[in-house]
Amino acid sequence: MGLSTHILDTAKGRPATGVKLALWQLKAGQWIEIGTGITDTDGRCKTLLGDTPLTAATCKIRFDTAEYFAAQKIASLYPFVEIVFTVTDPTQHYHIPLLLTANGYTTYRGS
Repeated sequence: MGLSTHILDTAKGRPATGVKLALWQLKAGQWIEIGTGITDTDGRCKTLLGDTPLTAATCKIRFDTAEYFAAQKIASLYPFVEIVFTVTDPTQHYHIPLLLTANGYTTYRGS
């Protein structure tokens, strides 16, 4: 069904807009980049896979947060965040959200 993500800046209580993302897949012990994107005005990115079908694999999304915080003139502890997850059933939808502040983050499997 696919893959989506979104970022909520919990310190501001608003979506994080314009954050660059990259999707990677672990193949034969090496990370291979398979997609990129940028969060929209709602902090969402639904296009990381492009036309590539979701397959069973270990994947990661890299959220490049340094530029986002620099634009706000906020010092951040985390220049990027990587969330590693396993796709076990590619017929399901995987939603990987990021709740973010300059000094912390959390994630969960969304719907």
